[in-house]
Amino acid sequence: MPSGPYPVRVSNFVDECGLNVKAGDGGAGSVSFRREAHVPMGGPDGGDGGKGGDVWLVADRNTASLIAFRDHPHRKATSGTHGSGKKKHGHSGEDIEVPVPLGTQARDRDGLVLADLIGEGDRWLAAEGGRGGRGNARFLSNRRRAPGFAEQGEVGEERWMWLELKLMADVALVGFPNVGKSTLISRISAAKPKIADYPFTTLVPNLGVVRLDDGGRAFEMVVADIPGLIKGAAEGKGLGHQFLRHIERSRVLLVMLDLSPLAEHTPAEQAEVLLAELGDYRPELLDRPRVIIGSRADLATPEALAELREVHVGNAIGEPWDDGRGMDEPMVVSAVTGKGVPELLGALRRAVEESRDTEERPEGFVTLRPAPEGIRVVRHDDGSFEVLGREAARAVALSDLTNEEAMDVARERLAALGVDRALGRAGARDGDTVTIGQLSFEYEANPTADLGDFRRPGRVRR
Repeated sequence: MPSGPYPVRVSNFVDECGLNVKAGDGGAGSVSFRREAHVPMGGPDGGDGGKGGDVWLVADRNTASLIAFRDHPHRKATSGTHGSGKKKHGHSGEDIEVPVPLGTQARDRDGLVLADLIGEGDRWLAAEGGRGGRGNARFLSNRRRAPGFAEQGEVGEERWMWLELKLMADVALVGFPNVGKSTLISRISAAKPKIADYPFTTLVPNLGVVRLDDGGRAFEMVVADIPGLIKGAAEGKGLGHQFLRHIERSRVLLVMLDLSPLAEHTPAEQAEVLLAELGDYRPELLDRPRVIIGSRADLATPEALAELREVHVGNAIGEPWDDGRGMDEPMVVSAVTGKGVPELLGALRRAVEESRDTEERPEGFVTLRPAPEGIRVVRHDDGSFEVLGREAARAVALSDLTNEEAMDVARERLAALGVDRALGRAGARDGDTVTIGQLSFEYEANPTADLGDFRRPGRVRR
């Protein structure tokens, strides 16, 4: 029997939710000129604005579920402050860290995986703070001796995402509803799941930490009690996909077959359905190490035991099954009386240790979020053109579009990015509407310049 089990309680468990993250805005640069006695032409001395704070998702082993986001899905970082005269720069906004459980995936609205946080301390930049605007002192040059403009602060990123938790457990209990999974986990650990004599008693996953000490080194494994599966679970029947995903990251599957006369299906039928559902959901789950046992042995009938022996030999998929004991008889367990529990824990320990020794788990986290660079031009159905690319959007977003000098700087930046050439290749003609970020204007090709004429901006949407 286990010695000194430690529980992991899952209360008000939430394993999927929406999250809105908003990074801080950058502070605006300052337009200021040095004004001191006996210094008639002190020059520009406007300071830069501070950068907006970032929003980070951080995997935290002390966070059990996503319940913190259920009623309060918004997380916002602070903004940077504005620059001021005498080249005083604004303060940057503070970053915020949002703790999430280990095994949390972040997806965008289209379902693309943005980040997969699987290890303690894994971090992902969910929203980047806006750049602070540069003060007018930054634009001093031989050609521009008294710049009367400064950059605006950049707006921080904001996005909605979908968080999905996939439990990180060593062993996942798989079986039909009311097969005794909750009773077993309550016996081998200190977890206290709800137990009753009706199907679907377990509506949320329960975690239990089992600690074994046989006189040698202590051994711990995390066991997950997954709500019961039924035929068609892979298509969403019953609790379906809602909890099948919690099996994906388990090292070992413990398949429990009900031996009691109250079972709706025979042990062979149960094994066939359960393995078929696992294969339909994720075919690779059939290659996962698994232990098949007969549950509720205190109520077992001779017919059920005989059929379990057939399942034991064939493992329901035509391959021999060896639980490591070197025995021909199948393993039967009664969580109520304790029969077979020590042998089961020994088999699970061997399977988990072997899996840990051979398993290659990725270090850190995987980020699939694309990071596009450069610019591209898109032509819409109404004949207008849109220039996409973060640097192009920044060129106009940071500029004071009411100031002619600032517009010159924006034109220089866009020319350096090749916007005019890109619009020409895309087929833009004089009079076509072009949008860059929040700026819309009429395009006017200028054969003597590298950039189209942006001197006639249309509506500016800010």
